[in-house]
Amino acid sequence: MKRRQIRGTFWVSLTCTALSCSGQALASASQGTEPENENVIVTGTREIHKKVRDSLSPVDVVSNREMLNTGQTNATAALAQILPSVTRPAVGQFDGAPTDFISLRGLNPNQTLVLVNGKRHHNSSYLYTDGFADGATPTDIDLIAPELIDHIEVLRDGAAAQYGSDAIAGVVNIILKKADHGGSARSQIGQTYEGDGFVVQAGAEKGLKLGSSGFVDLSFDYRHQDHTFRSGTDNRTGTDTLRVVGDPSTTRYDAALNAGYTFENGIEAYTTETYAHRFTDIMQVYRVPSRFPEVYPNGFTPHQTATENDFSAAVGLRGNNLFGWHWDLASNYGGDFINSNLNNTLNSGLYAATGSSPLSVHLADYSTTQLNNAFDLTKPFKIKGLTGPLTVAAGVSHRFETYGTGVGSPASYLYGGTQAQAGLLPSNAGPHSRVVYSTYLDLSARLTRNWQAELAGRYEHYTDFGNTYNGKASTRYDITPKLAVRATFSTGTRAPSLANEYYSALAVGPESASGTLAANSAAARLLGATPLKPEYATNLTAGLVYSPLKRLHVTLDAYQIDIRDRIVSGPGISGNAALEALRVQGIAVSSSLAPDDVSASFFTNAAATRTRGVDVTVTYRTEFGRFGNVDWDASLNANYTSIRHVNTLANGMSALNAQTAAYLASSTPKNRIIFGGHWQSASGTWDVSLHEQRFGQTADEMTWYEGPYAYSATDFNRIYNQPRWITNFEVGYRPIEKLRLALGANNLFNSYPSRIPAANGYYGSGKYDGAASQIGINGGFYYAQASYQL
Repeated sequence: MKRRQIRGTFWVSLTCTALSCSGQALASASQGTEPENENVIVTGTREIHKKVRDSLSPVDVVSNREMLNTGQTNATAALAQILPSVTRPAVGQFDGAPTDFISLRGLNPNQTLVLVNGKRHHNSSYLYTDGFADGATPTDIDLIAPELIDHIEVLRDGAAAQYGSDAIAGVVNIILKKADHGGSARSQIGQTYEGDGFVVQAGAEKGLKLGSSGFVDLSFDYRHQDHTFRSGTDNRTGTDTLRVVGDPSTTRYDAALNAGYTFENGIEAYTTETYAHRFTDIMQVYRVPSRFPEVYPNGFTPHQTATENDFSAAVGLRGNNLFGWHWDLASNYGGDFINSNLNNTLNSGLYAATGSSPLSVHLADYSTTQLNNAFDLTKPFKIKGLTGPLTVAAGVSHRFETYGTGVGSPASYLYGGTQAQAGLLPSNAGPHSRVVYSTYLDLSARLTRNWQAELAGRYEHYTDFGNTYNGKASTRYDITPKLAVRATFSTGTRAPSLANEYYSALAVGPESASGTLAANSAAARLLGATPLKPEYATNLTAGLVYSPLKRLHVTLDAYQIDIRDRIVSGPGISGNAALEALRVQGIAVSSSLAPDDVSASFFTNAAATRTRGVDVTVTYRTEFGRFGNVDWDASLNANYTSIRHVNTLANGMSALNAQTAAYLASSTPKNRIIFGGHWQSASGTWDVSLHEQRFGQTADEMTWYEGPYAYSATDFNRIYNQPRWITNFEVGYRPIEKLRLALGANNLFNSYPSRIPAANGYYGSGKYDGAASQIGINGGFYYAQASYQL
């Protein structure tokens, strides 16, 4: 059996609070921002003053205003509503993580690199073990105060040669505000049409002057969300006692600072600090009264809680004249720390042996940290025969990564562990680390008036995996002032994360248990594991940029991404072999469980995949004079992933089973379409946004929970999730210039995912596919919002 188990031995449902995605509405000139194709970008290029319309690779620019107008209270959900190439998990079951990750083009979130102000940001300490995020320890941008974000640049192209590993699918660069005056405040409340999942959010940002030539921009954000419950009827009791499907209850605080000061000699000192605290409560599977009547005569539902603290601090110096070079010396350190506990539980083995058991236990501690040091140089050279300067960029960097696991309380793991989750054993706890050194060279130039080209190369040395070499070549030719073609070819390498190598855990159900073994352990080798290798990728993108009319802009980019040795969970192995492997790992399983109800798995380099797709964006602005204007937009992402080769374990077994193959190939929509518009009155007093989105089909191989194949690790039920449409609507009003009030609805017409057969829902709980549903399970969500410019 393959259970949904998440790093930190806990699951979290990652369903959207507001379940649909609106299209990208360009900020209008009347709103005080320039059209998207005129925006200057810093992502995907080392050149200064590069505009989106001139870029060699596809780049999306999403402003803070656009994100706030989606009605979402975190940046990840907002981006998913704006960009069809962004994939966000829609539904979880049993447990889940509050981690809000970014994923591009249907690939694993670990294959998208997240930067903050151009600097690499640390990952979460959560590890996912199912769905398209299988094996990921993603960066959680929900822990960056949204009010401080100025805009986000999304590079939809392989960029490992430019920025380092993890940039196989692309790069998300979060650019923070740097104001020395003014500010803003915003608050929002909302809930689902079902009356649960109440959300309240409040945040503020304020810019202050620092001396004669500096700034300090401060931000704070608070968000609380109540539980949502979308489980089916518990077939053991005929009631709604089983509440494992839905959003967890979450409370999150974010605070951030972005500051800079320029000295008289032109050198700028800068710093960015972020801190976030989050508490999450997850409801586990209800245990019936007959299970432990001595302690829980009315039955019980374990509650898993996680207390998370996340921080980052970056400092640097930069200037424009180091022997004629622009230079940037920076260091940033960040980490994510999780304390996981279990309440309202019981250790049945301990109770049977001693006559007592604690009802609350500490499960584990998880942490990840990252120290990055970098020195970058950039200089344009005038070269005879070239229309423009040759921009040369070079740099060196050092990265120190750690991943740590802390032991649970003894009662959480002795005698088979506590109900719902077993704690981390001393033998599986400990610190792990590695160092990465890298250097790069980037050359870009306008060779002729109409022809641009760029070459980049990067060398990296991992202390645990050796050397990697990656390159990228990009070109663009402007056929006419209105039509250009562009293409890139790049390679990428992603080393296994430390969590992929060392994570182990045990999930305990009422009638089953599933364990994840450390990939490099002797226990995993018993089941056929081999040492993990890096993933290798090649990325080809080709497209065009077309502006046939003054206000009409079209981009089309086709891509092919080949990845060898993709890291996912290996096939679940059940029975006596699994019991023996868990024993070697030091994990005890309750003696009341039959061998066939116990399974074990590990991470492995399972397969080679090919992802082919196309991205299309169309924007157009219509002026209606005294009746205002409309920014129209339409966008499409269509992609298809095929499995080109399946590796073999040391014992001769296939490294993929049908379920993990579906996670790779069909768990994300084959296409997403977003279209709509944003109208604003001539006076700016009223505005209306309306967007429609279509999610294409997905497919999954679901675990049987009833019948002859119940809990099987080899036989699954193939489920198709049919396409779904979502409508988003918002009306805004400005009673005074600085105050905006808005009412809106995400998923206006209350769409839900496809229903699944009862035999594939745990005790009847799972009404929806927990790994491949395109949209969230909460249905419609309505909200009221107020924002004020200080």
